[in-house]
Amino acid sequence: MAAYGFPCTNAEMDAEPVGVRTGSAHAVYLRLRPLYTVLPGVDAVFDLAGGRVWLLPAPHRRNGHCGGRGMVQRLDCRIIKFLCRHCAAFSFCREVVKLAATRLIALHKNKGKSVAACLKSRTDYAQNPDKTNKGELVSSYECSPLTADEEFMLSKRQYELVTGRRQKSDVIAYQIRQSFKPGEITAEEANKVGYELAMRFTKGKYAFIVATHTDREHIHNHIIYSSTALDGTRKFRDFLLSGLTVQRLSDLICLEHQLSVIEIKPYRERQKRTLYPPRESNRDKLCAVIDNILLNENPVDFEIFLQKLEQQGYVIKRGKHTSVKGARQKRFIRFRTLGAEYSEEELKAVISGEAEHHPRQKQKRIVPEQKFQMLVDIQAKLAEGKSMGYARWAKRYNLKEMSKTLIFLQEHKIGSIKEMQERVDAATARYHELGDSIKAAEARMTEIAVLRTHIVNYARTRPVYDAYRKAGYSKSFLDAHREEITLHKAAKAAFDEAGLKKLPKAKDLSIEYAALLKKKKEAYPDYRKARDEMQELMKAQKNVEMFFAEEKDTAEKEPTR
Repeated sequence: MAAYGFPCTNAEMDAEPVGVRTGSAHAVYLRLRPLYTVLPGVDAVFDLAGGRVWLLPAPHRRNGHCGGRGMVQRLDCRIIKFLCRHCAAFSFCREVVKLAATRLIALHKNKGKSVAACLKSRTDYAQNPDKTNKGELVSSYECSPLTADEEFMLSKRQYELVTGRRQKSDVIAYQIRQSFKPGEITAEEANKVGYELAMRFTKGKYAFIVATHTDREHIHNHIIYSSTALDGTRKFRDFLLSGLTVQRLSDLICLEHQLSVIEIKPYRERQKRTLYPPRESNRDKLCAVIDNILLNENPVDFEIFLQKLEQQGYVIKRGKHTSVKGARQKRFIRFRTLGAEYSEEELKAVISGEAEHHPRQKQKRIVPEQKFQMLVDIQAKLAEGKSMGYARWAKRYNLKEMSKTLIFLQEHKIGSIKEMQERVDAATARYHELGDSIKAAEARMTEIAVLRTHIVNYARTRPVYDAYRKAGYSKSFLDAHREEITLHKAAKAAFDEAGLKKLPKAKDLSIEYAALLKKKKEAYPDYRKARDEMQELMKAQKNVEMFFAEEKDTAEKEPTR
């Protein structure tokens, strides 16, 4: 702070630059803890938090106005406003626009690399000739840009010799990135602003380089300064909110150069998350290509349709189920897995003119909102150790959920506890009935699958078993055909256990299996609906019982008059 004429030279990094606005004179406004200080030669005070500029009148800028040391006083904002009004020269300004983004980054040592190698890679990237106009936009302080990494390493070794301490952390240097609004500043001026920022932030105690990059739309600076002081006696201390201090100081310098800064928005107005456009899946891309071919190119037959897909960059795999694979895809996609209107049979019908193609409309997945939740047992939670704050929240939560429960009961025309119990019993019976039918179908399907496997094994191994009998149950024959004979005996034992005197045909079993599977699939929607209805009714019943129990406990605890 001594560089700015501040009487307290020990303030250094504890000072938080709040803002500046000046013409020709040098102006700084610093906040130390809760106290405010205006330095000599101040033209204006800029409040970053409020986005305001307080213009101070001429008498405030003269050394003789407030004592021999000028305007060096501990003032709060109210006193500053009062003084400005008293002098009848008060002014207000809100012209604060975007940009000038600044960030402080601690550079760490990479795993598997030495400190010297890491420093060289960072400084080489900052001084890239393709980004810095062949090195013309690189400036430095107390070091040469060509040997900055080596000089940083030398200062680290000097620190170890002077103090006898070795570096414990893996921070090798610090970097400040400073970006400017596109088209607002030249590369040469940006380099000067970056140099001033580095000098005022480090107070000239640390060597640094400033490289201005012009490879992007916005001009930006890469400032890399050593983590060790020039005299080798101390390390840079990355104090609390140091990044915020750099941002405030950068805004201060930008305002001195009449550049724009980022307006600080309230938390509620900030963008909470980045919204990315939805990604199109490979199946959606394939469906779009198929729609384009069918609607615009009118293929004569299915083979020509596949050829047009190949022209679009897809690989075709012909066979029982035709499948395709696009560029950067790992697996083939069958037509029948694309959904309705895209199976192989439906595509052939559209191509032959027997049916009309309807492109698929992508529908958003709608997650059904739960109507209400179970009430919280407040007394049980308090017994578990919950606080009274939790109890207050639970009371509000229970009232909201109970109101939702009452709306649910009105919609279902339930007016008494008896009706509620009847509806719960009916829903439970319906749920168990559908569940039992599905379980019976699944059990029969399992039996059919096992029986069909045994029938196939029995028919396949029967010639081997007949030869085994004709060989007189020879041990050598058994050793040679043990697997087939074991499968045949297992199938015959399963038939005897099931009491089958005549084996059913495999085709009849397949037909029965398909019918059971269809019945099961048709029953599942009703089963889920019955389950949800039963759960909602049971939750409503439980909420009503708990609510009346709490009311009863409250009435009993109230003293009788």
